[in-house]
Parts: sequence; structure tokens; C-alpha cells
Amino acid sequence: MRKIRVVITGMGAITPLGASLEAFWQGVLAGRSGIRRITRFDPAPFACQIAGEVPDFEPTNYLPRKEARRLPRSAQMAVAAAQQALQDAALPLPLPDTARGGVVVGTAMGGVDMIDAGIQATRRRGPRRVNPFTLPGAIPNISAFLIARQADFTGPNLTIATACASGSQAVGIAVELIRSGRIEVAVSGGTEALVQDYAIAGFEAMHALVTAYNHAPQRASRPFEANRQGFVFSEAAGMLVLERLEHAQARGAHIYAEIVGQAATTDAYHIAAPHPEARGRVQAIQYALQDASLAPVQIGYISAHGTSTRLNDISETQAIKQVFGEHAYRIPVSSIKSMIGHPMGAAGALEAIVCALALQEQAVPPTINYETPDPQCDLDYVPNRARAHPVRYALSNSFGLGGQNACLVLARWNGTSAQGDPTPQ
Repeated sequence: MRKIRVVITGMGAITPLGASLEAFWQGVLAGRSGIRRITRFDPAPFACQIAGEVPDFEPTNYLPRKEARRLPRSAQMAVAAAQQALQDAALPLPLPDTARGGVVVGTAMGGVDMIDAGIQATRRRGPRRVNPFTLPGAIPNISAFLIARQADFTGPNLTIATACASGSQAVGIAVELIRSGRIEVAVSGGTEALVQDYAIAGFEAMHALVTAYNHAPQRASRPFEANRQGFVFSEAAGMLVLERLEHAQARGAHIYAEIVGQAATTDAYHIAAPHPEARGRVQAIQYALQDASLAPVQIGYISAHGTSTRLNDISETQAIKQVFGEHAYRIPVSSIKSMIGHPMGAAGALEAIVCALALQEQAVPPTINYETPDPQCDLDYVPNRARAHPVRYALSNSFGLGGQNACLVLARWNGTSAQGDPTPQ
């Protein structure tokens, strides 16, 4: 039986590079860093005083002021990115059958900031002074609910919480819902907004954050580079509109790319450290390629998880070399986390967006701050400058705490063949 094909017709992004898809893409192509000194609280007592904050996000551009005040920042940003994606897709709403639309959103931590506010209010002012919107605003699925309400999608509404793999796995599950025939359209992606003192403190306690670049924030995130020290925490949201190919064609939609493969695995090894042989990562890449019916040699670009931590970057390099063999040295591999930091649940969705635009524009973004090569990370990491590069198929990797692994494979969209059968090129 012929597999139902799934295409991307709309995208939206709220990132440290700006509150729009264009600002995000132009920023990563320019190799611009969005890392700054933290402004959401006084970072002076912390060893890490920098993060990837979104500087120009105004939630009331997307939500009524009263409602925006009742929501966690992650949900505000998710709604904004989804609204951008739906507008970009020019999708006529409501759908004739609203149950044919679904929402799948990934987030690692959801609205923990609302829970913190409720705890502080209870302990300082007593139980009768707690905001009644505290718990509804804190539920992890608040973003998915708001997006479904916005689009009037009454089909499946799912929230995926698989740490830093959440965004990619959410998109993969949305692809499977469309392939199954259950829905025709999905809004899917990821969101995270928790630049808070306790989050920084927690990651500091894990020795996961970079602390040597408070004086030069834009140089702090250094994936695959010999002097990398740790990741930079950030906030962001990325959303995609996915459609069954025939549904998109029938309405004359612009198609960015096709999602041809997806897979998810787990290391079953350690809550924070990758498997010493990169077992789950290798399996996720292999299964995604199998799902796409592609040979490793056909991949022309890899959007890496690339966190700028010692263990992850070595493990990811190891996994790529195990799967791709000698071809690994011919594939451009870059990490946008060098520019936007690590927005956890949003990361995979933003990296899928980068793959779609790289396929459309035939250009791959750089890994900035790459100065000294690491002998254990010896691939082509597109150092410091974007590159024009012919790409037919791109792979996006996402790996997270708990040994979570999720991969997506995207294909370039090049219109129709002479027979009128749209094919990835």
C-alpha cells in the first residue's frame, strides 16, 4: 500500500534571534548569536549569567492582554508561533470537518513558572491568595489546548514530554497521525520558556552550563569545538503546519519540504549521559532512514543536536560515523544551538524548520564559535559561515535527558514531474 505523504506548508518561530520566522532564518544564515546576559532576574549570584532570551516578544500581539497574563510564557510563545505558521500556510479555517485537524506539541517542562508563582504566593500570602489560573496554566498540555482552540481543530490533541527530543518527536507523531488517515492537517512543534533562577541553578548543579563566557555571551555556545564547556539554556517556540500531500495540492498551498522519515528510540542506559556506544542514537538515525526508504549516502545535510557539551558532541559524532561510514566526512553537519542556545522542547521543531528552509534555499547554516578542532569531533561542522550547498535530503537529530532520541528526515520539494506526480528531489 502506498504510504500517505506529509508535507510542510507553514512555519512559525519565536527565538532569541527574533520573534518571526524571517528573523530566525536570516539570523542563523548570518551566523548571528542571540545569547545575552540574563534580564529576567538578577543573575549576579550565579556562575552562569547568560541565556538565550527572546528580546522582542510581545504576547498581546497574539492574545488578549487579560488572557496573556494568565498563561505561562511557554504557552504564549507556542500560540504565537502557531499563529504565524497557520498564517504562513494560508490554511482556510475552520476545516470542513474540524476533527480532521490535530495538534501535537512538545515541551520538556511546560508551565513550571506558573507552579513556582503559585508556591511563592501560598507561602508568602496564604492559600486564599493563590491565582485560580495557577494550575490550569501550569498543565503541560495548555499550549496544545490553546492552539487547538485557535485553529478549531477537534481531532487528536497530544502533548509530548521527552526532554530535549520533545519537539522532534511531536512532529514525528503528527506525521504518523496523518499517515494513518486519522487527520489531514496538524499543527505541531515545540515550546520552552523557563529562563528562571531555579532552572539555571538546577543545570548549574548538574555542571551542564557554560560558565566561562559571562563576559562574552555570544561566544559561549561552541558545539563540537575543543574548548566547549557546556550548553547555554534558552527559550523559544517553533511550529509547523503539516498536511497530507493531496490536501495541500488541492488548495494550491506552498510546500516547503516533505517529511519522509521519522523515528524515536531510547538508550535505556542513563538519565543524563549518552550510551557509551551511542546505541539509541544510532538506532534512531537508522530507523528514520529506513522509514524514508533512503540509503545513508543520500543524506546531504545534518542538523545536529549539537549542544556544546563534552559528552553529547562526541557521542553524536560517533553515531553519525557509525551510520554513515566514510560518507559522514562528506556531509555538512551544523548546530544552530551555537546561535540560539538550547531551548529544550522547542529545539527539535526549530531544527526541522531549519532543514526545510535549507532544502528550499539550498543553503546550510553554520556552527559559529568554531575555532579549535576537537580530534574526537572530526566531521565538517560548517565552521562560522553559512554555505551554499545542494541538498536533496536532510536529517535532523534530537537527543534528550532520559536517553530520548528522535530523528526526522526531510526531502526537498521541487514541484511536479512531467507526469504530474509530485516527487521529492
